[in-house]
Amino acid sequence: MENTDLRLERHSRHPLARRLGLGLGALLALYLVGRGLTEFFIIHYNDPASYASDWGGPSLAGVFAVHTGPAVAIVTASVTYLIRRRRERPG
Repeated sequence: MENTDLRLERHSRHPLARRLGLGLGALLALYLVGRGLTEFFIIHYNDPASYASDWGGPSLAGVFAVHTGPAVAIVTASVTYLIRRRRERPG
């Protein structure tokens, strides 16, 4: 009788692929956080025409949700990860 175990084998990840993926992810995260921060400085709050054609426009809240939402999510996830990692360390 043959083995019918459905457990998937986990293959070891290649270190170069892991570094490349982490590096590209870090660059994307830095870009999104930078874009989210600069959005506060490049919008003219009193002139709706300055942000009406942006993604999330024509409302100011929609523009901030689209441009700064990913930045808030990235920073929140990073802080949560670092806090959990620090608590798991012995010492």
